[in-house]
Order: sequence, then C-alpha cells, then structure tokens
Amino acid sequence: MAEKPLILISNDDSINSPGIAVLVEIMLKIGEVIVVAPDGPQSAQGHSITIEDPIRLSKVNTFKGVTAYQCSGTPVDCVKIAIDKLLSRQPDLMVSGINHGSNASINVLYSGTMSAAVEASIDGMPAIGFSLCDFSWNANFDHCKPYIERLAREALENKLPYGNLLNVNIPPGEIKGVKVCRQAKGRWKEDFDRRHDPFGREYFWMTGQFVDMDHQEDSDEWALNNGYISVVPTMFDLTAHQQIETLKQWNLNLDKK
Repeated sequence: MAEKPLILISNDDSINSPGIAVLVEIMLKIGEVIVVAPDGPQSAQGHSITIEDPIRLSKVNTFKGVTAYQCSGTPVDCVKIAIDKLLSRQPDLMVSGINHGSNASINVLYSGTMSAAVEASIDGMPAIGFSLCDFSWNANFDHCKPYIERLAREALENKLPYGNLLNVNIPPGEIKGVKVCRQAKGRWKEDFDRRHDPFGREYFWMTGQFVDMDHQEDSDEWALNNGYISVVPTMFDLTAHQQIETLKQWNLNLDKK
C-alpha cells in the first residue's frame, strides 16, 4: 500500500484560529497531517525568528486524530522546530493558513503565514500559503474548500521547483475562477496615531491604508477585486536579476594608486 503524503500545516493566526481548522479538515482528505502552529496570534511577523527567548513546544489535542503542537515562537520558528525535532521524514507538502485577511501584493513581505511557507520552501518542501480576504474571526470558508483541495493535489502531483512556492489569495464572495498572476505593485501608507497613556506618557499606534499602484489585469489585486482566486508563484530569492548587467557597468572599484 502506498504511503500517504505527509503534510505539514502552520499559520500565523494561532493554532486556535478557524482558518487552520478548515485547512486541517481539507488536508486530511489528501494525506497524513501534522500541525505546528503558534500558541497565540503572530500576524505581521514576517520572517522573524526567536533568538533571545526560549521556545516552548507542547502537544495539544486541538484537532481530532491529528498530531498537533503549539509553539511559543513565530510562524518561522514553528517550521524550523518541526523540521529539526518533530518530523520523521520530509513532508511532501507544507501548507500555511488559511489566513484571516489578504496576503496579496506587498503584504507577502509582512505575512507570518507566507513566511512559514517560505521557510518550508527553503528546506526543499513544496509549499503554499492560503489566505481568505476576510479579517473576521467568523469568516465563512465553505466556498473556497474545493479550490484549496484542488491546488494542494496539483502541487503534490506536479511538484514545485526548489525555491518556488505559491501565494494563494481568495476573495470572500462568489468565486468566478482561478487566475495565475503576478504580485501587484502596492504599498502601505502608514499613519502613526499619537496617544497618551493614563500617566501622560506619549505612545503611537500604527494604522494605515493600502495603496494599489497597479491596475493591470494580470495582477493579484485585480484578480481578487474581480472575484477570482489569485495564484502567484513566489520565490525567496530576492535578487533583481534584470539589474545585474546594468550594475556591472557602474564604476564600483576604487582607483588603485
């Protein structure tokens, strides 16, 4: 009998989030599941790791019939400790999410959910980050379940090249279909709200508004705004390869005497 695919699951909303429970439910249809996720919310942690505090790991019974651990560290810590201490073999797939809120466009850099998938990709696992563009804790995930299952099965069957992973974002309403696209050019315009605590000491609370600078129909933001699931092939290699030859023409060496 063929061995079932081993699937590692993590996220950044915590092991108790509704999104990860849905992802576990879906992945159990495909293979054997192990969950290692933060014990509390770790949103917007990006690729941060814990180096000055101990990391605590404990087994939990959050998902019936599933081996699961909660971790005091970041999403990337969760993947790293799973690889080093918990996994008996290399997972056939790593999936992260389902995130509550969009990780399209520039948000991919800030996302703990996506960084968990990136870390898995660095270690050679095919990896996918899933996000639903609905920040509500009680968001409805039913409409996206078949698409998530299909994407996971396709990733297992077709294999992703080393260093590649998928950033998948899902609109909250009716889904018209799936579009493979690129990351939209966008940024956050931050506003730091100045406040004072009860002792009169000043502090700041960061707020902001996303600015979409890209309205082309091949971008993830366009796809989501028009009712499509966006699938963006992503890399952890941040080299701007197209600029290498240009930079070689710069006069970068000091004149030797």
